[in-house]
Amino acid sequence: MFRKTLLTFLVCGFFASPVLAQEAAAPAKDEPLTLQQLLERVKEGRVTDNSANKKRERQFINERNKRKSMLDDVNRKIDIEEARSERLEATFNANELQLAELEGLLNERLGVFGELFGVVRQVSGETSAQVGTSIISGEITGRLPALDELAKSKGLPKIKELEGLWYALQQEMTAQGEVKTFTGQIVAPDGIAGAAEITRVGPFTAISDNRFLRYAGDGKFVELGRQPPARFMDGADDLLDADAGELTAGVVDPSRGAILDLFLQTPNLSERIGQGGLVGYIIILLGIAGVLLAFERIFSLTLTAKSINNQLESGQPGGDNPLGRVWEAYTNNRSVDVETLELKLDDAILKEMPALERGLSTIKLISGVAPLLGLLGTVTGMILTFQAITLFGTGDPKLMAGGISQALMTTVLGLCVAIPTLLLHSVAASRSREVVQILEEQATGLVAAHAENNKGR
Repeated sequence: MFRKTLLTFLVCGFFASPVLAQEAAAPAKDEPLTLQQLLERVKEGRVTDNSANKKRERQFINERNKRKSMLDDVNRKIDIEEARSERLEATFNANELQLAELEGLLNERLGVFGELFGVVRQVSGETSAQVGTSIISGEITGRLPALDELAKSKGLPKIKELEGLWYALQQEMTAQGEVKTFTGQIVAPDGIAGAAEITRVGPFTAISDNRFLRYAGDGKFVELGRQPPARFMDGADDLLDADAGELTAGVVDPSRGAILDLFLQTPNLSERIGQGGLVGYIIILLGIAGVLLAFERIFSLTLTAKSINNQLESGQPGGDNPLGRVWEAYTNNRSVDVETLELKLDDAILKEMPALERGLSTIKLISGVAPLLGLLGTVTGMILTFQAITLFGTGDPKLMAGGISQALMTTVLGLCVAIPTLLLHSVAASRSREVVQILEEQATGLVAAHAENNKGR
């Protein structure tokens, strides 16, 4: 009892102490002034708190019941779907068994027809591939969809589809034996497409306006960026200019473009020369210089020989040619003795020799240097080839083709320069010797005549 009284006293003292400390101040509004008022205020607060707590408790219970209801609904749906899944799985398994039984029954009833329809699908696929790349499809369009559908079909083909396959095969065979001109779409190298007249030689070659074409699919032809050599173009001209029913020679590629592609990949003269590299260009420049110099020497010596022959026919001294100058030396020295005259004539002939032999040594030098430059290019090309082998191995021959091409091309260029320049040097040297021989013969004759005249005196 004492402890209870003491506890009450402490509580009252705790709540009363603020009131006693603020007695001098004015009391605030709505604040308790006595212990009784404080007690009433506490009771009111307890009632308010209990009401709020009960309200929150009711809300919590309602939300809990709602969530439980939703969970029960979801569980019921899961049970329904699981039951449905089990039914569908059972139905699927039953259908698989029934499908296997039906397929077996179908194969049994088809017998040889199943193999026949397999062959039909195979032939349809092969025909579709051939028609898709055939030049004839540029003229006869719209054949691929039906063939593709039949080739991919897994069901039994209909009679109409079989007739369509037979008709496509017959149409292709008939068109392969025709030379026909039609209007088709041509795509130029710059990408611009236009309609033009195209002449088709079976399934092998297509020509338009002296240009060879390649079938690009979708009913369009592509003009070759590089046309074949001139002899093939002449055959194309003859074919385009031929009248109906006339027999003429034409260009036919039985490989349907493979041989034509090989011709297009064959390098032309400028490309082959370019394969020789720097050494090849040097050999060509030397060859051109040697040939021009040789022709100049041959032409000049030919004119000189002709002038000398005219001088011999006229028999008159003088003239702007080596023989005239030799005769002039004899005329100016008639009064000297034979030995002196012979020396004078030899001196006159020696003065003419540099002009007659000018450039011959250069031509001979070029004919000897050209093969050596070709050998240099060969060695350089082989070095490049072995470098490629060291870096990349021997798996791809194209990596070694550049060095081998340079090696062979420089050798060819060296021989092509050496052989004609050597022949031209021989011709020019022969012309020079002929002129010199005529001068020596005339000089010897003049000395002999002079000696006889002096002896007669």
